[in-house]
Amino acid sequence: MTIVCLGELLMDLFPAEQGAELAAVSAFLPVPGGAPANVAVAAARLGADAAFMGKVGDDGFGRRLASVLTENAVDTRGLRFDQEARTTLNFLTLPTPNSYECLFYRGADALFSPQDIDAGLLRETAIFHFGSVSLSEEPCRSATLEAARLAREAGALVSFDVNYRPTLWREPAEAPPQIRKAAAAADLLKVNESELRLLAGGDDPESSGGALLDLGPAILIVTLGEQGCALVRRSGCARYAGFRLPAVDATGCGDAFVGAWLVEAASLLGPFAKDRAAQLAGLSEQSLAAVCRFANAAGALTATKKGVIPALPARGRVLELLGRTRG
Repeated sequence: MTIVCLGELLMDLFPAEQGAELAAVSAFLPVPGGAPANVAVAAARLGADAAFMGKVGDDGFGRRLASVLTENAVDTRGLRFDQEARTTLNFLTLPTPNSYECLFYRGADALFSPQDIDAGLLRETAIFHFGSVSLSEEPCRSATLEAARLAREAGALVSFDVNYRPTLWREPAEAPPQIRKAAAAADLLKVNESELRLLAGGDDPESSGGALLDLGPAILIVTLGEQGCALVRRSGCARYAGFRLPAVDATGCGDAFVGAWLVEAASLLGPFAKDRAAQLAGLSEQSLAAVCRFANAAGALTATKKGVIPALPARGRVLELLGRTRG
């Protein structure tokens, strides 16, 4: 297995009208989503073996979400169905093509427990990936940290995308310390500019990124929207330009970026499990530049279509964009 993603699998409810406030939206269209699930699908679309761990309700939405993962070649051995709780819903509004706002109705995803973990799946994966939504409540917080521990113990590379959603935390002040604790378990940490400011006190990757590397990750990636991304290591900070394409819906661009980054990085890592984190830290600047460029292209293409999973690009589309813009 190339990558196992753990976290929320939910139904995003997309608005019929862009630019309208929640109360003014006339209708909502259910679209499969959830950041870790999106990353798993993105990785599968790009040719990797991907699996998902999480929990949905034993209801129509939950069964549909499971089918979508299967249809997109994502292994669902780690997916659990809750008999009591409903599948989580997220109502979205789109003030502009490059921004969105969320209103969550939390359900089964928060009930994923340590007992639900498929340890065998973690022992066979090269990369384990998670986000902070599953850190915001128990028992999913304990399950996420335990899965990260098991994966690292087995030699997997651990990836953490902060993907901060403030409304999901009962006590907002609890979020930064919990996120920093999880970052200490990661080899790769991904944030956006606002998350960098939340965790490190500033939004400049070069001046503020070191504070997050001090937590433990070998590499910090800061996504910068249309501007691309910055990659921070102990040896310095490098920026990689994005791709300016006509944007329809920016939802999920970060998930496409992460999935693409992990797939390309995995192809550069050797077969020796215990050395994966060290291999990541030792990748050349040229190799990392190619990985970031590929991920930037995947993220940009995702913004050109509405929805997330329907918009995630296949490898051919990413390579075609890179070919058109080479040099």
